[in-house]
Amino acid sequence: MGMVLIFFFSLISSISPSYAFDPLDPYGNITIKWDLLLSNSGTNNVMVSIYNFQQYRHVEPPGWKLNWVWKGKEVIWSMQGAEATEQGNCSEFKGSTLPHCCEKKPSIVDLLPGTNYNDQTQNCCKAGVLSSIKQDPSKYVATFQMAVGGSGTYSRFIMPEELKLGVPGYSCGSAVKVKPSRYTTDGGRRWTQALATWNVTCMYSQILASPTPRCCVSLSAFYNQTIVPCPRCSCGCQGQPGTECVTYGETPPLLKQNHDPATPVVRCSEHMCPIRVHWHLKESYKQYWRVKITITNFNIMKNYSQWNLVVLHPNLQSLTQVFSFNYAPLNRYGYINDSGMFWGLPFYNDILLQEGKNGNLQTEILLRKDPGIFTFREGWAFPRKIQFNGDECVMPPPDEYPSLPNKGHVASATTPFIVLFSLFLSIVML
Repeated sequence: MGMVLIFFFSLISSISPSYAFDPLDPYGNITIKWDLLLSNSGTNNVMVSIYNFQQYRHVEPPGWKLNWVWKGKEVIWSMQGAEATEQGNCSEFKGSTLPHCCEKKPSIVDLLPGTNYNDQTQNCCKAGVLSSIKQDPSKYVATFQMAVGGSGTYSRFIMPEELKLGVPGYSCGSAVKVKPSRYTTDGGRRWTQALATWNVTCMYSQILASPTPRCCVSLSAFYNQTIVPCPRCSCGCQGQPGTECVTYGETPPLLKQNHDPATPVVRCSEHMCPIRVHWHLKESYKQYWRVKITITNFNIMKNYSQWNLVVLHPNLQSLTQVFSFNYAPLNRYGYINDSGMFWGLPFYNDILLQEGKNGNLQTEILLRKDPGIFTFREGWAFPRKIQFNGDECVMPPPDEYPSLPNKGHVASATTPFIVLFSLFLSIVML
């Protein structure tokens, strides 16, 4: 028994904390592609593209901040579509034009919307924000170009190492050389290709992003007066280190308005979560049933733009109508259709405002009852899993789900008959 325990703990300790696998998005990742377009006279033109191949997880403000380490004495002479946060020490270079960045470990950020046209590239200038590929396929990629050179005998481009995306929760692997990218020109009649291409894959881990959960789920149903709240201390407890909350009727001090985003300031509650999702079983018809979904923001300092909600439920394959959200099935494994994504309508409810009177969004969904599998028993009508912006929410314990009324009234309905029958038998016997 002791050897088994030793083996178990050694196995747990050998698992990297950066390990991440999302069963609802098994192939989701962010890929950073480096294309060497031109190498001439010690200057190399490189195009860097960041692709968000995740179905529902997006990069929120302040956006990505790409970092790497040069292997030699490389410098960035010029950039388009992005900029380095520091120029660094360029005293080694003489002349009227100095390099854009001489840092050994440069930090690159996206340009802001409305940047001068001469400084732009295709798919740039979104302030580092990337949409998920399913929610907005037109905004899931960012691109910038740079001219890389050096001093002395520098000529051949060498792929840098230790790439980091600069977004909490993401860890990136090593660069892998792949087949060179191809580009179409002249309306598709001619193809050109890069001299060399490298891919860097970055994966997300909720544990790395936050030590505690960021959302929770509460439940209710028309057939039960009890509302099942979020579990107590779902995202932390009041008074614990790393948790900050403000009681109702109070506003946070101005000093907290530039606080660390990793520690959100929330409205004081039993669950202490920035986001609460409430699932209410509203109506039951002959062939359909209706659910009301409410998302409430308890975060005092933050609006959630381009939010999304992922739900795992066996009856989503029979979803008939969604009244005020967008919806798309995930079809994660092709033949299984029990998960889907909800998100807001543009210019209507695609921004979840910070805590307050308007800090909530809601919709209703209509689902068809599947003969043979539909039932309200054993919590079937409630979701198996809910994720907000890609982070899994804390669900109530299954034994606390709203239960159907007992069937005592069925037995009581037969009681008068039994009494009358007993009275009849006693008269006959007399």
